[in-house]
Amino acid sequence: MKEKKMDWWLIAIIALASFLYFYNIGNAGSNEYYTAAAKSMTANWKAFFFASLDPAGFITVDKPPVALWFQALSVALFGVSDWSVLLPEALAGVLSTSLLYFIVKPFFGRVAARWASFIFACTPIFVAVTRTNNLDTILIFTLLVATWALIKSIHTKKATSLLVSFALVGVGFNMKMMQAYMVLPAFYIFYWLAKNETWKRKMKQLALATVVLLMTSLSYAAIADLMPKDNRPYIGSSQTNSVLELALGYNGIGRLTGSAGPGGNRTMDANAGERGEMPQPPNGAGQLPNGMQRMGQSENSGNTPPQLPEFKGGGGIGIGETGNRGIFRLFNQQLSGQISWLLPFVLFSTIAVGLSIRKQRMFTISHKVAVFWLAWLIPMMGFFSIAGFFHRYYLSMMAPAIAALVAIGSVLLWEFYKEGKQQWLLPSAFLATFSLEAYILYQNKAAMSTIWIWFVGLLGLASFVLLLAFRQHTRIAYYVKVASLVGLLLMPFYWALTPILYGGNSMIPAAGPQTTFDGRQDGRMMGSVERNEANEKLIQYLEKNYDGETYLVATFRATEAAQIMLKTDKAVMAMGGFSGNDPALTAKKLENLVKNGEVKYFLLSGFGGGQSNNDIVEWIQTHCKEIPQSEWKQSSDTQQSFGRDGAEKLYKYEG
Repeated sequence: MKEKKMDWWLIAIIALASFLYFYNIGNAGSNEYYTAAAKSMTANWKAFFFASLDPAGFITVDKPPVALWFQALSVALFGVSDWSVLLPEALAGVLSTSLLYFIVKPFFGRVAARWASFIFACTPIFVAVTRTNNLDTILIFTLLVATWALIKSIHTKKATSLLVSFALVGVGFNMKMMQAYMVLPAFYIFYWLAKNETWKRKMKQLALATVVLLMTSLSYAAIADLMPKDNRPYIGSSQTNSVLELALGYNGIGRLTGSAGPGGNRTMDANAGERGEMPQPPNGAGQLPNGMQRMGQSENSGNTPPQLPEFKGGGGIGIGETGNRGIFRLFNQQLSGQISWLLPFVLFSTIAVGLSIRKQRMFTISHKVAVFWLAWLIPMMGFFSIAGFFHRYYLSMMAPAIAALVAIGSVLLWEFYKEGKQQWLLPSAFLATFSLEAYILYQNKAAMSTIWIWFVGLLGLASFVLLLAFRQHTRIAYYVKVASLVGLLLMPFYWALTPILYGGNSMIPAAGPQTTFDGRQDGRMMGSVERNEANEKLIQYLEKNYDGETYLVATFRATEAAQIMLKTDKAVMAMGGFSGNDPALTAKKLENLVKNGEVKYFLLSGFGGGQSNNDIVEWIQTHCKEIPQSEWKQSSDTQQSFGRDGAEKLYKYEG
């Protein structure tokens, strides 16, 4: 009966999580790329199924559709707004916080479950990403449900739960592709260790689960890739119009090798900054596509690479966003404040698990659950240490494991402390973790008073000394332990609050006081390039001259198209997809579209195009007439433009 009582601490944690994830999200901004897609997906079933950026179904976004289905449903119910597209992510955050409690509780007790849920709710980068409509929070929730089903398969001794678990990971694959597979080592290892079956039977069950995983994962790719390409949108950010290539390339191995990011083999432009990529010269020789130099930009007579924008205050984007590869990357200035605060405690938790196994002389189910979380965390730490290209908010994938392991460690370390065995472990865990926190604050001393560095350092010293001093006074020591855990969360909690206090970056979310450097987060320093609003006069001109074409206008970059679509109810063709260089069109196809009356206006901004689209740029400039800027463009002092230094030009096909 006691176990069935409501846990008011859990209610309080859920209330806190709800505040962190929901507060003022209507004014938090959104990633317009996905917001425009969610709006377009409500227009027809074809756009909905493929996660088409535009309602006409020309090109998809760079991810599979499942997570965006929730945003589209929310838009269908509540209308398009920042609030409606952020709602599914915020709900997923609250549900994840609750679910972690119920996953941890059966094995380590209610107190540990509360700490796991609390720590998870306060993880800075998880809060930051949950307050955006990026897709990671729904993915994490899906993987936590898969974890619950996996553990249930051990209890119920039914293979059905195992298959459901792996199928859910496959669903996650159809949200963010290979990112979902990062948890698979934990799933395989745990089932192998925890299932009380012969090894042959376990092999068969895991083989069947793997088949289910692959079938679920590849279901969308099979439908899309087997469908005639003329009957579906182009698969955005792929180079061969293939979902499978997108999964294995840009959203797969390309992240590890870095080929999907700065310095990779993809032709990038400045627009790629929204996903963290540095602007690259489109044809690799410091030249823009054919004729693009004439679009308001000076000739590069010195044949020198274009100057990259300067990013200050904690990172910038691309390599600057995550720092150099290496074993200490998670502790550099860019990443440490996002996720790494409690990693020393995780190390001591791991030691405690090993000692507990030795002490009990048996490998209990609780030990195996602890190994599950270690197998969740360690491969991710390895990946993020060596990966060539990712964003900081991807680190949110580590949050459930860190929260669970710290909570588990707090229980085991306390048991050793009470028993008088290895009493040094618990005080040392606090001292080491507080020391790292002081170091993280030192890394951010430009934004934090040095008083806080000393305060956190002294907290760690006090915790260490008091725990050693009161070894014989269990009750006092317990309060010191609780106070020390709360103290460990003070600075991460402040980091988690910064997206609320100072505003966040809705495209490349991150947490931390660097947001206060000049009133904007480092990612926002792309603002003058990436966050320009659609030119009101341009939209008025296009709508005035609209004559029933399928597309109001065609641009190269998806962001420009998204901004226009969010201000109109008409489709805009993003000829080059997100980065502006997807080979989604040929000059011949474009000519057919134009002659069929599907599009007649083209906005060339100086971004996008890329080498593969040079022919299209040339065709537009040859066959279309440039519209004088006085007819469609506001003066630069009242309205920012899409292009570099106001470089965009509008063309019209007149037959």
